[in-house]
Amino acid sequence: MESGNIAIRLIKHVKPMQEITSIIFDLGGVILNLDNRRTEDAFNAMGARNFREYFGPGMAASFFREYETGKIKDQQFLSSLRELIHADAPDAILIKAWNAMLLDFPAERIRLLEELRSRKLRLFLFSNTNALHLQEFQRIYNNAFPEKQFDDHFEKAYYSHLMGMRKPELESFQQILDENKLEPESTMFVDDTLVNIEAARRLGLRAVHLVPGMQITDIRW
Repeated sequence: MESGNIAIRLIKHVKPMQEITSIIFDLGGVILNLDNRRTEDAFNAMGARNFREYFGPGMAASFFREYETGKIKDQQFLSSLRELIHADAPDAILIKAWNAMLLDFPAERIRLLEELRSRKLRLFLFSNTNALHLQEFQRIYNNAFPEKQFDDHFEKAYYSHLMGMRKPELESFQQILDENKLEPESTMFVDDTLVNIEAARRLGLRAVHLVPGMQITDIRW
């Protein structure tokens, strides 16, 4: 009987789960459809060997990280690509290959963002991206939804190359929390990359991992 009383006392002191008031979304693979293989194939067709070893999870070539954190500019990045693939391709060809992975914004995902905002939820975007991709995916969005601006779906959009830091660095998450006075326990983070999810959880965010085949429209909001 005493053990039962102890259990009851413990249950009474468990802090209830706080209601979600804010959501931080990743972009690629979450709101924007991606196909990294298209970029890999484009560079391999130009003579690169095993481009995947340098681009993608881990990013073996450091200049990819430098570009994503704004440490190098477009021309430096394009020059580094030429050296990597051992091909003297024009800027336009390199940019087309680099942007080939960026596909489309499904309308149902955009409608979901609008619905969540209508519920007075605070929405934020946090994307590891770069200047060339930013310009291209905004063009893709504007072609599909000419009456809107993509960033307007969010209270604030955070792009790694403008922040000077990227996921999964804890400092990058903390900056977003601090600037917007967000409580981690009432903030949801949605991403399709496990290492980013793990980092967010270390700071106490309610992180949702979109595994392959899962979409944000599948989440019970």
